[in-house]
Amino acid sequence: MSSLSLTVRDSSTMLRRNLLHARRYPSLTLNLLLTPIVLLLLFVYVFGDVMSAGIGGGGADRSQYIAYLVPGILLMTIGGTLVGTAVSVSNDMTEGIIARFRTMAIHRGSVLVGHVVGSVLQALVSVVLVGAVGVAIGFRSTDATVLEWIAAFGLLALFALAFTWIAVGMGMVSPSAEAASNNALPLIFLPLISSAFVPVDAMPGWFQPVAQYQPFTPAIETLRGLLLGTPIGNNWWITVLWCLGLAALGYRWSKSVFDRDPK
Repeated sequence: MSSLSLTVRDSSTMLRRNLLHARRYPSLTLNLLLTPIVLLLLFVYVFGDVMSAGIGGGGADRSQYIAYLVPGILLMTIGGTLVGTAVSVSNDMTEGIIARFRTMAIHRGSVLVGHVVGSVLQALVSVVLVGAVGVAIGFRSTDATVLEWIAAFGLLALFALAFTWIAVGMGMVSPSAEAASNNALPLIFLPLISSAFVPVDAMPGWFQPVAQYQPFTPAIETLRGLLLGTPIGNNWWITVLWCLGLAALGYRWSKSVFDRDPK
């Protein structure tokens, strides 16, 4: 078999392994999926009328805030699944299975690829489920074309890929599953200080740069533009640069730790 065929075969095996783990132990995935759904329902049904009046500048109409909120919640869903990725990688590193894989005649990178692809698939499935909840409570994207829907899904997949590599690196350097969970918490907090819930212009002046110059805000604004027809401006290429940079950083970080000789 060629080197490429071996790589694909071994990566597919590792992918199946990680998907089986996710199916046998669904509690972590379900708990992380519950958080964006609860936030979506909380902000829509508790704060929705007031937030819609503030954003729309008119009367209270919850539907306006649903349209504003759902794109941010979808990207927050990806951030939430990264904790499970970091914990899963940390478990592999600390329980000895990685040491076993090092002695086997398999492509070394297939272990990382299996984690990354499996985690991206789980993130996209979670996004679809949360999106279905959003549609059920009133979210609509009637003006988006087929190409815009494809671009939106591609944006979500690229975003999930970039941050999954970062989560893999966090998991590999964590001494325990608990440490991996704590290390990945900033990936959940970042959407909370972005434009997911309120426009950046509505935030205090000193806080606006914090919300603006981070990866979630341009990604959320790009997704809103694709699904709702709002202006995208420079946000799309800023998002792409963030994703490519984070993916490259996470890949190099994870590979360097994985290739390091065990102590």
